[in-house]
Amino acid sequence: MIYITMMIFIKEGKEEVFHQFEELAIPILNDYQGELIYRLRPTKETFISRKKDIPYEIHFISFASEQDFKNFSDDKRRKEFLHLKEDSIKATFLVKGIKL
Repeated sequence: MIYITMMIFIKEGKEEVFHQFEELAIPILNDYQGELIYRLRPTKETFISRKKDIPYEIHFISFASEQDFKNFSDDKRRKEFLHLKEDSIKATFLVKGIKL
C-alpha cells in the first residue's frame, strides 16, 4: 500500500477549470485500486504557521501498489483532459509514503 499526499496550488481565477479536471480524474482512481481518503480545502485560519502560500486543496490518496499509481498516471482517458490540469494548476507538492 502506498500513500500520496498532494498539496495543490491553483492559478488565480482557474478554480472552475481545476474542478472540471477533478470531476473527470477522481472517478478513474477506482480503476487502479486508488482511493481518495481525504480532500481538504484549507483556509488561512486553519494554519497554525506557514512560510509559503496556502494550497487550494490537499489530497490524501492511497493505491494498493506503486504500479497501480503508475497505471493511473498513465491512463489514456486521464491524458485526454490533462490540459485542464495544466491550465489550472500553478504547482503541486507531492509526498509518497508506504504502509509499514
